[in-house]
Amino acid sequence: MSSLSSIGRHDEPLAYADRRTVAIAGWLLVSANARYWTTVAPKVRRQLAGWRARAMRIEEPELRRIALGSLRKEGFTAEVAATLATLTPPRRRATALRAIVALEVMYDYLDALTERPALDPLANGRRLFKAFTDALDPEGELEEDYYRHHPSGHDGGYLHELGETVREALRALPAAEVLAPAMERAAARCVEAEVLTHLATLTGSSQAREWAKRTANGSGMEWREYLAGAASSVLTVHALIALAGDERTTPEQAKPIDEVYFALGVLSTMLDSVVDYEQDATDGTLAYIGHYDDRAELGARLATVAKEAARRAHDAPASAHHLMTLAGVAAYYLSAPSARGELAMPVTSRVEQALRPLMMPTLVLMRGWRLAKRLRACVHGEPATSRRS
Repeated sequence: MSSLSSIGRHDEPLAYADRRTVAIAGWLLVSANARYWTTVAPKVRRQLAGWRARAMRIEEPELRRIALGSLRKEGFTAEVAATLATLTPPRRRATALRAIVALEVMYDYLDALTERPALDPLANGRRLFKAFTDALDPEGELEEDYYRHHPSGHDGGYLHELGETVREALRALPAAEVLAPAMERAAARCVEAEVLTHLATLTGSSQAREWAKRTANGSGMEWREYLAGAASSVLTVHALIALAGDERTTPEQAKPIDEVYFALGVLSTMLDSVVDYEQDATDGTLAYIGHYDDRAELGARLATVAKEAARRAHDAPASAHHLMTLAGVAAYYLSAPSARGELAMPVTSRVEQALRPLMMPTLVLMRGWRLAKRLRACVHGEPATSRRS
């Protein structure tokens, strides 16, 4: 990975957003949306409904509440992750989709579980998240007792069913075996960052910082960005699953994809922390932006990360698709009402400036989508579901 300091000032024009690139990314946005809403979205919603029905059958009340809560709050995350399935050839798209949705539902459930206090939160988090890494090994076996250190007992097979769904789908994707080492590395990185971050929230431990400082060496990232990107490495896994549906995919393609989605994960995690800062402070959740001394520094760093994500996307195979994904992720957060708040504006305005003109068409569309969503909620007398609505 290249150093973030090597790509220039945050306020320079985006070198990878010439008219042709913007036009191609815009066309891909239109065509990917057409594919998504006609062939992907209906399947995603059916699958999420199926996992909701399965979660309702969990007998242990606390685990049932956590499973249903994570589906309610994070269901949209699975829908966003599923957009990557538009990279998969049509004949295997449904298979890749099953793996991506089940893996995201599992990740969100485990994330919620490990936020809860436990006698040994480190052992509990690592044991629970082992289900996540085990699911990505189609030749291995799922274990019986992932809840060994968790106070709430067992879920009646819910976690196992999620894992088996992922494994079964991966076995049917022709390039899953050649991409398996890259998937497992990204998943292991994701698990350690998640578990240590939750440990810091629960106990004040500094292990997350120490691990990130040690592991970031050679990555081209500062430890703060590395920790954020590692925690979002489920994005890399989803992108690799999408590529696994194409028999022409080679092991060499994994590295540039990992680099693109790692940088994109940094941006996504940090922007999420910016727009949800007040809610996180109320909930007592550790905010990634708390690692920065001031908003000016954070804004400059995130603008630089955004440009690095664009550079990596531009240099990767199927570059326009990845640039479109970057624009969509950034626009999702930058169009949130809280992105224009007093705390967020010094940061979000710098990121918006860094990604012009690449992101502007998507940002306009996303703001229109949010406005329509709010108007619809008003008409039906429904409250906004979150600060990002």
